Amino acid sequence: MAESNFVDYVKIYCRSGKGGAGSAHLHREKFITKGGPDGGDGGRGGHVILRANRNYWTLLHLKYSRHVYAGHGGSGGASRSFGKDGEDQIIEVPCGTVVFDAETGEFLCEVTEHGEEVVLLKGGRGGLGNWHFRSATNQTPRYAQPGEPAIEKAVIMELKLLADVGLVGFPNAGKSTLLSVVSAAKPKIADYPFTTLEPNLGIVSYRDNCSFVMADIPGIIEGASEGKGLGLRFLRHIERNALLLFMIPADSKDIREEYEILLNEIANFNPELLDKHRVLAITKSDMLDEELTEALKADLPGIPYVFISSVTGQGITELKDILWEELNKEDNKVASLTHRNLDFSHRVKEEDELLLAGDDDDEEEESYEEYDWDE
Repeated sequence: MAESNFVDYVKIYCRSGKGGAGSAHLHREKFITKGGPDGGDGGRGGHVILRANRNYWTLLHLKYSRHVYAGHGGSGGASRSFGKDGEDQIIEVPCGTVVFDAETGEFLCEVTEHGEEVVLLKGGRGGLGNWHFRSATNQTPRYAQPGEPAIEKAVIMELKLLADVGLVGFPNAGKSTLLSVVSAAKPKIADYPFTTLEPNLGIVSYRDNCSFVMADIPGIIEGASEGKGLGLRFLRHIERNALLLFMIPADSKDIREEYEILLNEIANFNPELLDKHRVLAITKSDMLDEELTEALKADLPGIPYVFISSVTGQGITELKDILWEELNKEDNKVASLTHRNLDFSHRVKEEDELLLAGDDDDEEEESYEEYDWDE
């Protein structure tokens, strides 16, 4: 079976450019004695820049280009000639990409709007030429600053999908079926667990030409926050959702108990997810009669709920109304998200060694003296 084109996690090695060295040149010209210092400054090293691009929907293009090197700055020259600035390297990523330090797991930055740019690694500043060090008592300085060294870092990029409503439920709860009914998305649907192996997005049409985006993630099982099943890998995709739609089948043994399990897994993954508004949809309700429906209502959690059937269309319109109402509440505006740092308790060292082995810069390392660059 061909590998999926959806890639939402990639580790890459980045290195900014080092600054060019300043020149210690002394002016030499016929009939001009003691021309004095005229060494130019070195050029700035290239930046590594992260740019959001709405035309990308996956990190697949970075999976096969995992080493990003910015250009080095040129050295200064005679006649106060400045060195050339190093070429910047721009990494195009989908909107909603988050960057973490691959060594510590610390959150570094994120881009969410199209065209938004963040300088991931700054290029080294160019060294000053000897022209800057001339003085009345030192009219022929024969020294200049070297450029600042490059910055290198291995980073992890995670894609967190941008959607309004996130579907949360156990495997075979009817999430993919609902998405296929209310939108034009065509997720895989089958009668076995973990049919969905990657997130799916669909645009749900509403009244008066309005719409909202719904995201379906693979099913969550008990212990998903500890790495069981597929939930841990994809739970990050609901961190940006404004509303969580819990989906539990009507034939479950205990709807409230399953809801509490799902809620507990979400809380263990990121406690901030508990602040989001929640709606409960009891799926496969076409197998219930009025008496059973009333009996189930007595033990449901205290959140908005609706009985639906994606096969017969029961409750679908009512579900859209509830979702639209919850999405447009004033207290349901998505604020800034605090991204949890990555957990490296099960880190694989071999991958890091392979990533760093790709550094093919054979240039000799310069010995940099200590300079106060802020002077």
